[in-house]
Amino acid sequence: MESEKQSGYRIEDMPAKERPRERLEEMGAENLSEAELLAILLRVGIQGESAIQLAQRLLRDLDGVNGIHKAPFSILCKQKGMGKAKAAQIKAALELGYRIEKEEYENRPLINSPELVAKLVQKEMTALLQENLWVLLLDTRGRLISREKLYQGTLNNCSVRNAELFRAAITKNAASIILVHNHPSG
Repeated sequence: MESEKQSGYRIEDMPAKERPRERLEEMGAENLSEAELLAILLRVGIQGESAIQLAQRLLRDLDGVNGIHKAPFSILCKQKGMGKAKAAQIKAALELGYRIEKEEYENRPLINSPELVAKLVQKEMTALLQENLWVLLLDTRGRLISREKLYQGTLNNCSVRNAELFRAAITKNAASIILVHNHPSG
C-alpha cells in the first residue's frame, strides 16, 4: 500500500466526483478522456499504478485507442498489468465501437441525384417560415456525413459569408458539399 501511494494513486482514494465511473454517470461518456474510459473497462490497476495510469500507459505505448484496436490480442496481453481477461474486455469494447461506426456508415444514404437531395430535405424545408441555407456534407464516396443548418434569414432573404460555407466541411473532413436553400413563398 505504501509503495502504491508513492508511485501512484488508487481510484478509490480519489474524491468520488473525480472517479471515472461517477463522472460518466454524472456527465456522460462523451465528457471523459480516453484514459478514463479505458480505466472503466480495466476496472482495476496494478500495484503502484491505478487503472487510469495503466490506461494512460497503454494509450501511450500502443499509440492511442486506434493502436490498441489494431494491436494483436497477444501483444495486448503482454503489456504490464494486462492479462487475457482485461485484454478481452478491451478488444470486445473496441470491436463493438468499430461495428457501430461501420453500421452507421453503411446506413448513410448515397447522394447521387438532385432527387435524392430533395427527398432528404424537402419535407422539413417546405415547412420553414424563413429562408434557410443548409449544407450537406459528403464523403469521398458520396455518402452523407451530416446535414448542417448554416443560416436562417428573413422571409425573403438569407445572406451568408463564403468562409462560413466551408467551415463545417473542413471541420468534418468532407470531400464535397451540396448547398440547399428554400423559398418560404414557394
